[in-house]
Amino acid sequence: MADPSTYRPAPGAIPLSPGVYRFRDEHGRVIYVGKAKSLRPRLSSYFQDLANLHPRTATMVTTAASVEWTVVGTEVEALQLEYSWIKEFDPRFNVKYRDDKSYPELAVTLNEQFPRVQVMRGAHKKGVRYFGPYGHAWAIRETVDLMLRVFPVRTCSNGVFKRAQQVGRPCLLGYIGKCAAPCVGKIDEAGHRALAEEFCDFMAGRTGNYLRRLEDEMRAAAAELEYEKAGRLRDDIEALKRAMEKNAVVLADGTDADLLALAEDELEAAVQIFHVRGGRVRGQRGWVTDKVEDVDTAALVEHALQQLYGGGSETVPREVLVPALPEPAEPVQEWLAGLRGSGVDLRVPQRGDKKDLMATVARNAQQALALHKTKRAGDLTTRSRALQEIADALELDSVPLRIECFDISHLQGDDVVASMVVFEDGLARKSEYRRFQIKGFEGQDDVRSMHEVIGRRFRRYLQEREQTGEWAVVEEEDETASPTAEDGRPKRFAYPPQLLVVDGGQPQVAAARRALDELGIDDVALCGLAKRLEEVWLPGQDDPVVLPRSSEGLYLLQRVRDEAHRFAITYQRAKRAKRLTSSGLDAVPGLGESRRTALLKHFGSVKRIRGATVEEICAVPGIGRRTAETVVQALSSRPPVAFAVNTATGEIMGDDAQQNVASTESGEPK
Repeated sequence: MADPSTYRPAPGAIPLSPGVYRFRDEHGRVIYVGKAKSLRPRLSSYFQDLANLHPRTATMVTTAASVEWTVVGTEVEALQLEYSWIKEFDPRFNVKYRDDKSYPELAVTLNEQFPRVQVMRGAHKKGVRYFGPYGHAWAIRETVDLMLRVFPVRTCSNGVFKRAQQVGRPCLLGYIGKCAAPCVGKIDEAGHRALAEEFCDFMAGRTGNYLRRLEDEMRAAAAELEYEKAGRLRDDIEALKRAMEKNAVVLADGTDADLLALAEDELEAAVQIFHVRGGRVRGQRGWVTDKVEDVDTAALVEHALQQLYGGGSETVPREVLVPALPEPAEPVQEWLAGLRGSGVDLRVPQRGDKKDLMATVARNAQQALALHKTKRAGDLTTRSRALQEIADALELDSVPLRIECFDISHLQGDDVVASMVVFEDGLARKSEYRRFQIKGFEGQDDVRSMHEVIGRRFRRYLQEREQTGEWAVVEEEDETASPTAEDGRPKRFAYPPQLLVVDGGQPQVAAARRALDELGIDDVALCGLAKRLEEVWLPGQDDPVVLPRSSEGLYLLQRVRDEAHRFAITYQRAKRAKRLTSSGLDAVPGLGESRRTALLKHFGSVKRIRGATVEEICAVPGIGRRTAETVVQALSSRPPVAFAVNTATGEIMGDDAQQNVASTESGEPK
């Protein structure tokens, strides 16, 4: 580990100009590339007390052995040079791009004598019209197959075309009407080029006039009793409409735009791009980014734009919509305008269809990130390596085949609950999840809640071991599930874990350790995962265990922690909704949900039901006299509920309005 002070540039040696800098390690390899509007303050920020640096930045500067820089004229030049160097040196501490590839596009080679429609990848060529990119090549072929019926443009390779010219006989597509066969002179060069240009116009979104022209020709043919021609035109129109349905209109004003969205966690980010041309989604692409350096959403957007447009294979549209603007945004916007050759509007959509479409792109990014994580979790070799890394980092005697994780959830101290999730062999065992209500006290105290839940879980474990001496299989999710065993006893917790994980840092770990010590349990390993920096805390230690950010073990611990958080929030929301939607009718014996709903629909509120007579209640369909008498008796003996306040509107209300409050409050639980 190097001392940054040994290679710190002399005071005043660093210029104030824009530029790009490179950190190298002791072997001369470039490990980080960055750019700056002014090099001196940016580079000076790396040479400060390591305690003030982000852990990833501190690791980078202590790995480096030297730093060098290159002065450029403008921030735009710095942006271009930074991208070039990242591609050239692939520095280990820069944002990494995975799962990226050259996406297929539909290309029309207008630079050839007889234009050809084909699938192309890679850099764009001059004189070629591109449409897309598409997620899969088969999607392009499906679209082309539909459109060749109407626009029989050449699709064959140069070798096939020349051979057809030599033998004077077209290929199969020429015989079935899906190629105009310019190879044998069935159409001249000008006619074939006009056909290719019509194909391009249709793909570019100018579809209305062409469809109307075909419909007019179809009606004219039918009027002239040329039914074969009319039927053929009808089939052509249907084929074009099917091709158009594959790219539904999402922006009515014929916008050309790229929409970029992100889904991220502490270690990774998924990038998704929708390419909209002529108001239609013409293609989609995405990749997963390793967050090696300490970057926020704005910096990730800048990196993604460099990745998308820096290689020159992607055309920059008039609008580029992003979730957050790079800081500063002007150099990036100027760079994009230079690539396009005209102005580019780089902005965050605020309202309307574009904001709605951006939300769709963001959902795709979230699904892509979840799918990426699921694929990693499903690999047996990866899971085994993750468990071994955890065992090595925590100095366990064996790999933790069973991991239990606990989390506390509440909404401003109300409805405090806890969750327990179980992972066996690195996979979730949902049949053994548990959820708890905090019973020992009221109010918000995560540490005290953790102590109570850990104590209750292992007290149950000790009781079962003492009474049966063997382990039982658990199937219910709730700790308070109804008895199903033959002796009427509640089902038991299955096994003790090899590793107990709590969501939190030192205080939560200490509370869990205290609960285990009070029960005399010393054979269960314990750790906590703090969310801010993903540090692993062990009981009785002042410093955390920091797993490598690319560690599969850290990824597994994160997944366990996140699943416990999700399960706790789900239970907390369900409890809160049930509490807020309860009414006086819930306590009426023999009154089910359907008849409660019928009463509320008929009278409008519990207050009006309380004031109704037996005869008025009997008028409700499905309510008999005996049930009506029970309702009247139950509501008259039940005191009115104290006034409550709808926190969303400030309205003071009684029990008759409380069933509606759940739909107006939208607080987010912890």
